[in-house]
Amino acid sequence: MSGSDLPAIDIQQLTFTHTTPGALLSDKPFVALRDVNFSLPRGSRTLLVGGNGAGKSTLLYILAGKRMIQKGSVKVLGRDVFKDFPPNVVYLGTEWAMNTGTRGDIVVSDFLNSVGGYRHKERRDHLLDILDINLDWHMHHISDGERRRVQLCMGLMGEWDILLLDEVTVDLDVLVRDQLLEFLQQETIERNATVVYATHIFDGLNTFPTHIAHMCDGQFTLNPTPWPLRDLDNLLEDPKAKEHFLKSGSSIHALALTWLSNDRTVRVQAEKEGKRRKVRGARAQTIPSDSETFYKK
Repeated sequence: MSGSDLPAIDIQQLTFTHTTPGALLSDKPFVALRDVNFSLPRGSRTLLVGGNGAGKSTLLYILAGKRMIQKGSVKVLGRDVFKDFPPNVVYLGTEWAMNTGTRGDIVVSDFLNSVGGYRHKERRDHLLDILDINLDWHMHHISDGERRRVQLCMGLMGEWDILLLDEVTVDLDVLVRDQLLEFLQQETIERNATVVYATHIFDGLNTFPTHIAHMCDGQFTLNPTPWPLRDLDNLLEDPKAKEHFLKSGSSIHALALTWLSNDRTVRVQAEKEGKRRKVRGARAQTIPSDSETFYKK
């Protein structure tokens, strides 16, 4: 199989467990991903849908080579992401803008040049227009949304083959976000690049993905599947869920609401049946806590 025929991403039997340094042997380890298996073709744009804690960020971290797996196989462009990490893989997450190094008194033009902007001048200038960036901004004076634009320009100005986005568009205004998504779509069409995008903002996304996937509790309840969805009878088994999806214009937003609402219902029912420990929501408490007793005094 030639390099161009290889899947962009190929994951087989991946299970990932978070281990805590110094944890007791009796402590139960947290399984973040369970038996994940899927492949993505080059040129695809996959949207990951799932609630907080579903495992999306962990998966993207693993694809970016930032986590060592205990079980399974993870290949990007035919290469093992740990033993033979492929070039031109870009990961962009929210933690970057919180870094103290990105909030110093440095001019944006100097900042971009320090990471090689001069080598990608044509693409850099195109992104400066799309993201509406002023090269004279000082990093410590600009807003979180403007700082996020600088991060995106920095990450996208090289010719990447795989782009992993983890909630990174959360601070963008609707116009810049729309122009960014149009740019990414063109990159996948013209350069056969691949995008995997985890987000909780679904407005304006209906025409963006080529594939959509649903994660819940570390598992894929729906592996990456071509969008728009075709086989609704099998994908949405609950007739009410299917009816809600169709009445809502078959939008990604409606589908996400259906999936996440069902995820919560299943989890709450499992808690009631004692199949899992209740860890969210209000807790019944008959004995006042120490804090409550203290402040009542």
